[in-house]
Amino acid sequence: MADLPLAAVARVAKNNGAERVGADATQALVEHAENYLAKLVKEANKLSIHAGRKTLKAEDIEMAAEKFA
Repeated sequence: MADLPLAAVARVAKNNGAERVGADATQALVEHAENYLAKLVKEANKLSIHAGRKTLKAEDIEMAAEKFA
């Protein structure tokens, strides 16, 4: 079961130009988004540990996102 709500993901797609979003497309978007988020959090967590913290901060997320951009 996906952690991200399907309706929210479909709404994001529509807000970014998709006129209609099928159920299969929404599910695929959720899977890809969750995979990306997992990679992003793992990288950000490494950065926070390197900085001697247990708490993720926005700066960790930003630096991790640059790696995947």
